[in-house]
Amino acid sequence: MKDYIEERAVEIANYIIENNATVRQTAKRFRISKSTVHKDVTERLLQINPSLAREARKVLDTNKSERHIRGGMATREKYLHQHG
Repeated sequence: MKDYIEERAVEIANYIIENNATVRQTAKRFRISKSTVHKDVTERLLQINPSLAREARKVLDTNKSERHIRGGMATREKYLHQHG
């Protein structure tokens, strides 16, 4: 695996953990696709640094389980400002 890809995978994991970031936020920050973020954390990082991969995965799993709540809040805000 190329060195820069390994470095990016570690950087991405650290960013996710430090900022409690979502896949979408991380992809935007690093200017890569969501699928690349996912692949870096779930596959590539597992080979490089398994414990860091597990930590990042925990944050992503938490964000995924709360996703429907954030979506509902965003929709609520949108309608409050439109009709309020």
